[in-house]
Amino acid sequence: MDSELAALAASGATTLVSLMVTDSWTHARDLVGRFFSRSGAGGTAITDLDTARTQLLAAEAAEDTQTTRDITEQWHACLQRRLQAGSATGDDLRDLLTSLQRIANNPDPQPSTVHNDISGGVQHGPVIQSGRIAGLTFHVHHAAAPTQD
Repeated sequence: MDSELAALAASGATTLVSLMVTDSWTHARDLVGRFFSRSGAGGTAITDLDTARTQLLAAEAAEDTQTTRDITEQWHACLQRRLQAGSATGDDLRDLLTSLQRIANNPDPQPSTVHNDISGGVQHGPVIQSGRIAGLTFHVHHAAAPTQD
């Protein structure tokens, strides 16, 4: 493995482990989970990430810096194995690292405001905006028409 990819894996592991003990972890965990799921290892990677986070939180409380170093080395080796096996490219890891660094640098992003306008008549039911919806079923119950006596 060339030195650039090794440095990228080291930086990725360090950033990943530093995010494990922050409030931004959920977002970072999702990104890393998607990264590993591309090679079919998403489920085990998430379990491993959760285990590592639990160990890091305990180590932080006990001021145990060796555990932090060990976990960083484990994730560094894991990222290097992905690169060597070809299940991830340098560009994939670079993209992940950029996203993780963005989270680390902006741990409390402000929510965006979304404004939607619905036009084209009166809507008598749910209106959903989405990129893709599959398997959605609406059950519409119409009131019986009043009978005239």
